[in-house]
Amino acid sequence: MASVVPSPDRQAAPLQAAFASLTPQALLEQARALRPRLRAMEAEAERQGRLPQDLLEELDDAGFFRIVQPRNFGGLEFDVPTFYKVMMELARGSTDVGWVMALVSGQPMVLARFPEMAQAEAYGTTGEFRASGSFAPPGRAVPVEGGYRITAAWQNGSGCDISTHFMPLVMIDTAEGPQPAQILIDRRDFEIVDDWNVIGMRGTGSKRVVVNDLFVPEHRVMRCHGMMRGAEPLDLGCTTNDNPMYSASISPFLISQTACVAVGTARAALDHYEDILRTKKSAYPPYQEKGSDPIHQRNYGTAFRLVSTAEAALVQAGHEFMEYAREWKTRGVPFDQMRALRLRSIAVQSVQLGWEAFQIVFHAGGTSTAAREGHPLTRILRNFNVLRTHAVLQLEDAAHAVGRTAFAVAS
Repeated sequence: MASVVPSPDRQAAPLQAAFASLTPQALLEQARALRPRLRAMEAEAERQGRLPQDLLEELDDAGFFRIVQPRNFGGLEFDVPTFYKVMMELARGSTDVGWVMALVSGQPMVLARFPEMAQAEAYGTTGEFRASGSFAPPGRAVPVEGGYRITAAWQNGSGCDISTHFMPLVMIDTAEGPQPAQILIDRRDFEIVDDWNVIGMRGTGSKRVVVNDLFVPEHRVMRCHGMMRGAEPLDLGCTTNDNPMYSASISPFLISQTACVAVGTARAALDHYEDILRTKKSAYPPYQEKGSDPIHQRNYGTAFRLVSTAEAALVQAGHEFMEYAREWKTRGVPFDQMRALRLRSIAVQSVQLGWEAFQIVFHAGGTSTAAREGHPLTRILRNFNVLRTHAVLQLEDAAHAVGRTAFAVAS
């Protein structure tokens, strides 16, 4: 996809030589090769309450943070299906890593809607950009000359420790009432408070981020819809790149990126169940390998079917996202609410399929193995339960949104 020529007074960040020949398939293979490494560092990530620094540098050097970053700002500009595949693979290695990578490396899709000056400042001359974010509780933005004064304490800033920037939600004081917006702030301008004391997802470092009376210039503020629309930008258009995916509805992408983590985690659980079936014997005569037991074979096959369907659904949703974006950009066919809700529905149902697969695996794994402290399935149990509490992944809310929108359109 050709990119818009940058303004004459801006020097675009060049694509680094190390990434120039990198292909989507090669990056996916790198993610697969990392699986043993990611699984080996999960306990350390939990202990530190964040991704370890050496792992961060390894992921950064490999280009994982640049998957959907525009090429004219030093990124790879791969498509959305590639992003989903890589995130599922990283989550297969580690739920914590998958979660942080999905949320942080997906932020260039949001930044693309900001003014060119904000993007240029964020990417700099190297293209290094890692942004965490948070929608709740929104900060307060008081208008002043040239921008806004921000005071806030945002919760659950996943990946804030490893980020170069933060992109949270604020409410701007206006005469008509609070107006939601997303802002871009530099790492040096916010404080991290470690209040992330949870039973699962411990390694994500989803801590509180605090600013007090911070000045944010106007060009680093993007007005958006409220939480009911997932902080969708009021103006979806991207003026710095002509790739349609940067001018598409953003909420289905943001929801699907979290769904990828759940589905990758379910695949990891299936891996561990397979290991149990290949290495453990039945507790009863004739003490055969568990994999020869028809009941375990059926359990494995059922979980395999559920996870494989979830993976295929998310990848197909990625292709549909790209097609909807192209149709909107080239033919003016709206990427409307029903299309966005279709993709959201696929995402949340994929999570449900992954959860059903995990339940089969955990219960079939056995108390003496799967439920034993220190077994990988116990960590997945904690992580998956916490992950599923995220507001955007609730089946009932998605179903209600579909019905409400469909019948509002019909009437």
